[in-house]
Amino acid sequence: VQFVESGGGLVQPGGSLKLSCAKSGFTVIYAIGWFRQAPGKEREGVSCINFSSGHTYYADSVKGRFTISRDSSKNTVYLQMNSLKPEDTAVYYCTTVPCDVQAMGTRSDYWGQGTQVTVSS
Repeated sequence: VQFVESGGGLVQPGGSLKLSCAKSGFTVIYAIGWFRQAPGKEREGVSCINFSSGHTYYADSVKGRFTISRDSSKNTVYLQMNSLKPEDTAVYYCTTVPCDVQAMGTRSDYWGQGTQVTVSS
């Protein structure tokens, strides 16, 4: 299974971006999560969506600003990011991890190249 992230870019504080995560391969997966890693910081889980239950999870730092969604016909998961802040600047990755409304997994063997998001004026 492979994941390809896209949609990153440079945006001013308060702006919006929509990231896409395209999954390829025949492996059946049940959830996808978005992660981000800023320079000098550890990778952190941002949000995930469980395909079976429909449950979604958001880190406190993005709750109310980010929305995760899925288009099953396109094997694609999206992350709509609104009210962006400079601290959202990071490389964003998607992969398959366990996902529940209270938590998301952190380990995966499948990582893409990521997409850079820079929030700056």
